[in-house]
Amino acid sequence: MFYWLMKYVAIGPLVKAIFRPWVTGQDNVPATGAAILASNHLSFADSIFLPLLLDRPMSFLAKSDYFTGRGIRGWATRVFMKGTGQIPIDRSGGKASEASLNTGLQILGRGDLLGIYPEGTRSPDGRLYRGRTGIARMALEAKVPVIPVVMVDTDTAMPIGKRVPNVMRVGAVIGEPLDFSRYAGMENDRYILRAVTDEIMIALQRLGAQQYDDVYASTVKDRLPSASAR
Repeated sequence: MFYWLMKYVAIGPLVKAIFRPWVTGQDNVPATGAAILASNHLSFADSIFLPLLLDRPMSFLAKSDYFTGRGIRGWATRVFMKGTGQIPIDRSGGKASEASLNTGLQILGRGDLLGIYPEGTRSPDGRLYRGRTGIARMALEAKVPVIPVVMVDTDTAMPIGKRVPNVMRVGAVIGEPLDFSRYAGMENDRYILRAVTDEIMIALQRLGAQQYDDVYASTVKDRLPSASAR
């Protein structure tokens, strides 16, 4: 109910009226059943606009920092994230990664849509970076299709470090579902997981024509002189 109120009453109509977001390929999202939406990640705003553009509710796996802020701003961010279907995850690796995987599998097990950023973090410079293999493992274990999604101009509307967005049109291009059923039962093979992940990233690159760099975005961020891009 809270998600419905946020999307259709409290926030959604206002955001749509101001930014007039557009979407193409919405028919590629199944009307029922579980699926993973694999999106490029240009801006914090990606997690706001994509759910608003879909007819079905969806959940994103979001870093837990968004849910632990203090004061009024922290409270507002926490309420907003929960209201828009965000699920807090710990991205520190190890057991935390396993817990994140299990959370995603629970969402898919309910027959819902799950949004994932395969790059693992926002792009620091608008390029598309190497994908993390967690998405491949989820897709193979849950036996669900992966739908590539390219967000457009969200980095211009809300650049990294900017708190107040620029008012402009943003959009999303949704590609055809990718079927990985040929790899059934191979979710523990790291070579297969890498191959599936790379196929997803190739689909994203072709859909959005972003420049691709075969390194992890987190590695690029670690080289930056300032941590403001995180």
